[in-house]
Amino acid sequence: MSSAETFDYIVVGAGSAGCVLANRLTESGANRVLLLEAGGRDLNMWIHIPVGYGKTFVNPAVNWLYTSEPDEGTGGERRIRQPRGKVLGGSSSINGLIYIRGQREDYDMWRQLGNVGWSYEDVLPYFRKSEDQPTYRDEFHGVGGPLQVSDPKDPHPLAEAFFDAAVECGYPRNDDFNGAVQEGFGYYQWTLRNGRRSSAARAYLNEAKKRENLTVATRAHASRVLFEGRRAVGVEYLQRGRTVEARASAEVLLAGGSFNTPQLLQLSGLGPGELLRTHGIEVIADIPGVGANLTDHYNSRKVYRTTRPFTLNDAVGLRNVHRGIREVWRYVTRRAGLLAMGGSYAAGFFRTDPSLATPDIQSTVSLFSCDKSGDDLHSFPGFNIVDRLLRPESRGTVTIASADPLAPPIIKNNYLSTRRDCEVLLAGFKVTRRICEAPAMRKYIADEYMPGIDLRDDDELLDYIRQTGGTSFHPVSTCRMGTDPDAVVDPRLRVKGFERLRVVDASVMPTIPSGNTNAPTIMIAEKACDMIKEDARAGVRSPG
Repeated sequence: MSSAETFDYIVVGAGSAGCVLANRLTESGANRVLLLEAGGRDLNMWIHIPVGYGKTFVNPAVNWLYTSEPDEGTGGERRIRQPRGKVLGGSSSINGLIYIRGQREDYDMWRQLGNVGWSYEDVLPYFRKSEDQPTYRDEFHGVGGPLQVSDPKDPHPLAEAFFDAAVECGYPRNDDFNGAVQEGFGYYQWTLRNGRRSSAARAYLNEAKKRENLTVATRAHASRVLFEGRRAVGVEYLQRGRTVEARASAEVLLAGGSFNTPQLLQLSGLGPGELLRTHGIEVIADIPGVGANLTDHYNSRKVYRTTRPFTLNDAVGLRNVHRGIREVWRYVTRRAGLLAMGGSYAAGFFRTDPSLATPDIQSTVSLFSCDKSGDDLHSFPGFNIVDRLLRPESRGTVTIASADPLAPPIIKNNYLSTRRDCEVLLAGFKVTRRICEAPAMRKYIADEYMPGIDLRDDDELLDYIRQTGGTSFHPVSTCRMGTDPDAVVDPRLRVKGFERLRVVDASVMPTIPSGNTNAPTIMIAEKACDMIKEDARAGVRSPG
């Protein structure tokens, strides 16, 4: 073991939150920060070309390639892919680039649950601080922040038809899901800058890496947090066959995400006591909430064949050489076209029950089709519609498989384990099927390839959803924030009962936001930086 070097702060994980922490905590020049990333540098070209997420989805060089345990609610046998970024930028380097904040009510609920400082009015300034959004100059958006947020450069006829069909079915148009209201149908906003991915690494870390007070260690796999009593004093990590120790004089900040952060805490002796003892780990604190409350957006999928060759399917490989060349030209010359799009082009947020206060389903239109995420595209012109359960009741767990820090965690989601989750997702599936049968969409749809228009019975449709649905890759809440005894961190993100240890990532979310989770994770890190600085000035290192 090499001798330990001392820093003020150690940040574990260079993902969406970790890159923000590294930037904001070093910008004054006063703090020495070590940023640990288990993956490598973000040099893969497919990271930066927006449509390249299809390549990184199954690439072990940049992706942990986790899978979940089989669930009774999803067929009882199959494992579902759970991709997570293993590279600078983390999952923001391999995701579908969708920028969605969620609903005002999501954050007001966080505050209602006792988390002071986390209402919508409290967090909106941090969304704005992070954002550089050139289109909407109003009280909801920011200009000049590190994270570029862009709208599609060109409308697409299929997306426009989807919006028109939704209006025909009684739903409103919405040009800004991140504005005053979320409900309605419109184009997504993407984390793009000049046609290239605006990952957390590009937005926050590239500039910070120039600072002498930031050390970035890649291929550095954290194996445990080091403690003296109930005080975190450093991190042990594995790098190039060596075991290395680093010490923190101020705080250890865990930003590994909803799978890796609870895994690291459990490896370090913080977690369900019986689990830790089973794997021969000394129990420093029996904390059942570490790895509990796993929440994710399960979704259903429909695939349609189109009557026109204007999808990504038609521009891939040798299927349409002229179309492929044209798309490459559009991207090279204008940074536009199908190569410059996020994982989904268009969306709708709607209520399956008119009596609800806010949307409970997020529907997305992807201008490509495949049997399931990560598979090859179909050989015919086609598109996917994914219906996402925004506020699931089902809860799962993340636990260590052994005391080996290199062993993947055990992920049990328990998708569709409640009756309400099944009913709401089935209702959402029916709404978007009805939209696709509306006059505005008919001219572009040749047929419903999956599941097929003849499948109409509710029980059969629900079975189809169980057998073919998947995750939206939005795991949260495995180190939940709260004031109740079962919460892992307090509203200032400090691990309860410990000094100099915080969790800053999606695992602290008390409940799942109504939409994609990358933007909320960046917001959490922006807010955390201010809290860390405030507590340092006040001399606070542990919960009061």
